[in-house]
Amino acid sequence: MSVATVSRVMSGSLKVNPEMAERVRRATEELEYRPNGAAQGLASGMHRSVGVVLPDLSNPYFHGIIKATNVGAARDGYRMLVTEWQEPGEELGVCLDVLSRVDGLLVLSARMETDGLRDLAARGVPTVLVNRVELGVDLPMVAVDNFSPMLELCQHLASLGHRRVVYLAGSPGAWQNRERWKAVQQARILGLDPVMVASDATIEAGYEATDEALGHDPTALIAFNDLAALGAVARLRELGLKTPEDISVTGFDDVALARYADPALTTIVSPKAALGEQAWVMLEASLRGERLEQPPLLSATFVQRASTGPAKGSRT
Repeated sequence: MSVATVSRVMSGSLKVNPEMAERVRRATEELEYRPNGAAQGLASGMHRSVGVVLPDLSNPYFHGIIKATNVGAARDGYRMLVTEWQEPGEELGVCLDVLSRVDGLLVLSARMETDGLRDLAARGVPTVLVNRVELGVDLPMVAVDNFSPMLELCQHLASLGHRRVVYLAGSPGAWQNRERWKAVQQARILGLDPVMVASDATIEAGYEATDEALGHDPTALIAFNDLAALGAVARLRELGLKTPEDISVTGFDDVALARYADPALTTIVSPKAALGEQAWVMLEASLRGERLEQPPLLSATFVQRASTGPAKGSRT
């Protein structure tokens, strides 16, 4: 049996006699043979690896997405190279650097300008945007609906008698931040009077923004995400304020810490695993030269826990 025949069997070619193919497969099982990805890559001109670029490796929200994506990548014979960028101006450069070493790219929560996204698209390397929707950019995109569940969260606060609320914002460049703030503003029709205070997607940022937020005399803080919400709760506790008796606090994402916090966070459950799975489906299709139809936004779910209660002053 020739080396070429064995190679065709191992690569999944259909142009091999079925009986011959079965003999090769039995032999590889007996020898516990595993294909050498690096060697295959050299022969095919492909790396058999994909890059994942994201803003913060320490944020547990991304872990669920990456885990699901990695399952799909491993199943299809790819390895993942995960990296982060430190400053907003570095994002495009990091993406381009990673592109030179992989066959495809997943960009999570991209914050670069539209021109940067167009630059990525023009490179011709399979790339999928995750949690970013940008019209006029020729790239596949997968994302979660941020607006609808945030509006539902605001409805929940309004039903508890809250009026003065402060939104602890995420990064100005984040698409999710814009969508969530848009929903909070829309909640004026529900009777809320929202104010935005600069913050970010970290515990430290939520903690540091809380003092400024209190200057607006709110009865509730709507944090960009769970981490910022946890930071806010910690600062309120230091100041002798109870959550939710004095001030209600909400998050977004439902990271593991959210349900085990004291008090457990009222938040939005983001479908992290489903998002990661969908991202891989889109990228794998692009790697095969196929462009799938743009999927609809994934649904996220509001969940009420112990960090929200009646607005102080409205209790009977």
